[in-house]
Amino acid sequence: MSEIDFSPFVISLKLSFVVTILLFIITFPIAIWLSKTTSKVKPIFEAIFALPIVLPPTVLGFYLLVVLSHNSAIGNFFNEYLNISLVFSFEGLVVASCFYSFPFMLQPLQSGLEGVNKSIIEASYTLGKSKVKTMFFVIMPIIKPSILTATVITFAHTMGEFGVILMVGGNIPEVTKVASVAIYDSVENLDYYQAHIYSIILVVLSFSVLFSIYFLNRKKVKR
Repeated sequence: MSEIDFSPFVISLKLSFVVTILLFIITFPIAIWLSKTTSKVKPIFEAIFALPIVLPPTVLGFYLLVVLSHNSAIGNFFNEYLNISLVFSFEGLVVASCFYSFPFMLQPLQSGLEGVNKSIIEASYTLGKSKVKTMFFVIMPIIKPSILTATVITFAHTMGEFGVILMVGGNIPEVTKVASVAIYDSVENLDYYQAHIYSIILVVLSFSVLFSIYFLNRKKVKR
């Protein structure tokens, strides 16, 4: 019976927290624009943003590996001028996960913003509230369930990702070896006991995340 190494879960949790925070900051302005625009190019952007949902992880992972490698202009810039390697590093995992989890953060936020009654926003402006105050004190409280859903699903999706992570980050202990990769590694080594432990922990975490969404949103509806 091998000793259980919990460092993959520490890396997974750290990665999920960082990606969730970054994606919320990045996608919220995009969600606002998508919810307001009537441009004819809107469906094109929506299709592009949703691509990671339908693309096989290996396809996305392969092209991210090509774009982020030292041989590309982007990868070379980060490596030469910022001394950051975007492949086989934690920073690379963050970039790759942001791409793969992008629609899971964007779509709930966009749906929530599209459901806001426009008369409430106009009433806020009539009362002298600025656009910033209206966003923070009127709109965001209304779409709180959507924000909760977006952040929790993004967190859980990042925790369970395997294909893109393995392609871009590899399997480096205490650096890029996340929980999902640790399960794969354990199975390859025929260490089914460790694979069972890792899998059970992920199942419990995933269930807890989904339960929290349904419970909190139901509580919000009752109020």
